[in-house]
Amino acid sequence: MTAPIAPATTSASPAPADPPNTPPAPAGTRVPRRGSSRAGRTLHAGPLAYGILIVAVLFSAFPFYWTIVAASRSNADLAKVPPTLLPGPNLIRNFEAVLEEADIGKALLNSLIVSGSITLGTVLCCTLAGFAFAKLRFRGRGALLAITIGTMMIPPQLGVIPLFMLIAELGWVNQLQAVILPGLVSAFGVFFMRQYLVQSLPDELIEAARVDGASTARIFWSIVVPIARPGMAVLGLLTFMAAWNDFFWPVIALTSSEPTVQVALRQLGGGYVHDQSVIMAGTLLGTLPVLLVFGLLGRQIVGGIMQGAVKG
Repeated sequence: MTAPIAPATTSASPAPADPPNTPPAPAGTRVPRRGSSRAGRTLHAGPLAYGILIVAVLFSAFPFYWTIVAASRSNADLAKVPPTLLPGPNLIRNFEAVLEEADIGKALLNSLIVSGSITLGTVLCCTLAGFAFAKLRFRGRGALLAITIGTMMIPPQLGVIPLFMLIAELGWVNQLQAVILPGLVSAFGVFFMRQYLVQSLPDELIEAARVDGASTARIFWSIVVPIARPGMAVLGLLTFMAAWNDFFWPVIALTSSEPTVQVALRQLGGGYVHDQSVIMAGTLLGTLPVLLVFGLLGRQIVGGIMQGAVKG
């Protein structure tokens, strides 16, 4: 005969007791439950973190605030010690002086054309090249990517003389295309979009599109561009700011008859004593379009940075 089988117990096993030498927790201390995890919890910043952030914001915003103060004061007010830290009543008058001393309206239009064209060309070309380096298989891909990244190590000043000789040979001196065409593609933009698409674009989507009979161009416009939109917004803002603030090449390729904003600003505040208030008023006018672009693309930029920081 077989031995009787003992009935199974359904009660859970007791939790292990604390080690005998564990000291009791002090009164008022919140003891975490055993087996609890910190994953998925929302981290809250303390007063020290908020204090550091406030100081950082004040230091970052003070130059722009001082630009507004200086643009609304007279040159005599700026020479006082200690300086005045409140805006004054001369902002409109200084703006009028800017319009009289320099053709700032034409300069703003030229800068908008140059920066917009360079931004559109860079975003489109770099996204195409980044997609090719990230997801397409072709001979020499690694060597071409290495050469592209290697061009970032060459100082741009070394190519100014050959570039100006080429522009002069084409008859483009003092024309906007002399500034637009050399900036339509950047090695940094190609590398940036390549790294973004490597993490954000799954290979399964491309394979599924291939199975459905989609061409490479259809895959790019229907799949790659919607996924890469946050990264394209980040690259677009960085490119627009660099093109808008560029002074070195436009001052060589252009003259005062076809200036950009940065070239026109050097005409302000002339005379034996430079009028710093007029210069700051022109600088304020040249900064407003950049702030407008950042306000329009700010949400896309933050989304692109966060999506690029988390590997999908």
